[in-house]
Amino acid sequence: MPRFAANLSLMFNEHAFLDRFEAAAAAGFRAVEFLFPYEHAPEEIADRLTANGLELALFNLPPGDWAKGERGIAVRLGDSPEFRATVDLALGYAAATGCRRLHLMAGLADPEDGAAAARYRDALLFASDRAGEAGRTILIEPLNGRDMPGYFLNDFSRAADLIAELGRANIRLQYDLYHRQILHGDVLKSLEALMPVIGHVQTASVPGRNEPGTGELDDFRVFAALDRLGYDGYVGCEYRPAAGTVEGLGWLERVSA
Repeated sequence: MPRFAANLSLMFNEHAFLDRFEAAAAAGFRAVEFLFPYEHAPEEIADRLTANGLELALFNLPPGDWAKGERGIAVRLGDSPEFRATVDLALGYAAATGCRRLHLMAGLADPEDGAAAARYRDALLFASDRAGEAGRTILIEPLNGRDMPGYFLNDFSRAADLIAELGRANIRLQYDLYHRQILHGDVLKSLEALMPVIGHVQTASVPGRNEPGTGELDDFRVFAALDRLGYDGYVGCEYRPAAGTVEGLGWLERVSA
């Protein structure tokens, strides 16, 4: 079965953030991911990982001013000095925590805006070059407009085409099953087609974004397909527990049965 990483931004919210590492380990997880670590020193994150025997599978580069609605800065700033500083900040956290995958959020813009597209490409090229020097991978993720209105990267084919166009071995696709199902459907066929460029997978049920097995998609068939296709990375559990994190973990037993 796939290896699962608890997403500590959505799961184990019964605890303060730094205490979620211990809670995830106690629940049986051996890896975690989260959106943003920047409210805590990298050494604090690293200490919690080490103390609980956890691997950090993924986190996001700084997204701009999240409270004011920013959802990434690449389409706005390109490879400007301000953007470059955020890449260096994230790579410092990656070095401290051993994390090898960083998600670069695109930001909000019209997908047909050529200037925004050019800035996004410039940002990706800079980030991938800098990350490559440190042995890290940059991920890009298409997001659906229902959850993220106005997001620039909202199409899986466009993401795959961009990866091919840029030609960087360390720019990969972050394939979120939840976003894929809402945007396009055709999950099993697309996994097969896109597997060569997939660098990370995430899961949540559709439409509620709750535990796997509670929505319209046969999540367990998808997990079996990931095994069949040879995916050996983590599957990030980026879902909102419906009624308590631990109370909703019964789906893991079904996966391992």
